[in-house]
Amino acid sequence: MAKTGSSLLDITYLDTLSYQDTPVHRLDPRVKLLTTLLFIVCVVSFNKYELSALLPFVIYPVVLVALGNLPLGYLVKKVLLAAPFALLIGLFNPLLDRAVLIHLGPVEISGGWVSFASIMLRFVLTVSAALILVASTGFNAVCVALEKMGAPSAFTVQLLFLYRYIFVLADEAWRMVRARSLRSFGGRGMELKVFSLMIGQLLLRTLDRAQRIHLAMRCRGFDGEIRIARRLRLGYRDLVFLVGCSALFLFLRLHDVSRWLGDTTMALIR
Repeated sequence: MAKTGSSLLDITYLDTLSYQDTPVHRLDPRVKLLTTLLFIVCVVSFNKYELSALLPFVIYPVVLVALGNLPLGYLVKKVLLAAPFALLIGLFNPLLDRAVLIHLGPVEISGGWVSFASIMLRFVLTVSAALILVASTGFNAVCVALEKMGAPSAFTVQLLFLYRYIFVLADEAWRMVRARSLRSFGGRGMELKVFSLMIGQLLLRTLDRAQRIHLAMRCRGFDGEIRIARRLRLGYRDLVFLVGCSALFLFLRLHDVSRWLGDTTMALIR
């Protein structure tokens, strides 16, 4: 249980990764945010049976991980942590869509399995892109970029607070669950009524913690504006990155590069 709690809380390590000094980290947060949004839109816009056309999009996260000196193993663990949600979305596709779509020799693959694989691939691409954005930018800078791009200030501030203090809430909940487990001799204290009381106590503790945090912030002069040490300034490298990535994404969206390479290879072999 403690291991599960720590795995949920160590996602704050993403902000630590954003303090590095690499070509990816030096890019303007607004450029990285726009590029990530365009990448996600292009990936999710494919139809449910599209699989080969999605494969070239792997280039973007792989290159950013390499240039940004980001730990691949850590990012893979975070993607796997959220994988059950995608599995639940596509789990019943093979059962509901049994029409044969692909023949691989004697093996017949239904459209449900193809759509399931497409969902999982799109999930991996989009979640990894979002994690790389936070790891190379920092969530504070992401919220500032959203505000500079026109998002309401109240929304960005609430989003930042949610990201900051959801871990405090989770830590408080894990401590309550651990305390209940230590006091549950012979299985006593495991009833639903006990869990409902614990939820009420967690709500009261959350309200008390929120009041103390609010008073501490007011004492330190917080006026509702998010500030970061780095000034946002667009340079020619930022524009080159934005234009180049946008052109690449649009090209990959409009052309099935994997199928073209496969057809070309088969033509050369023949």
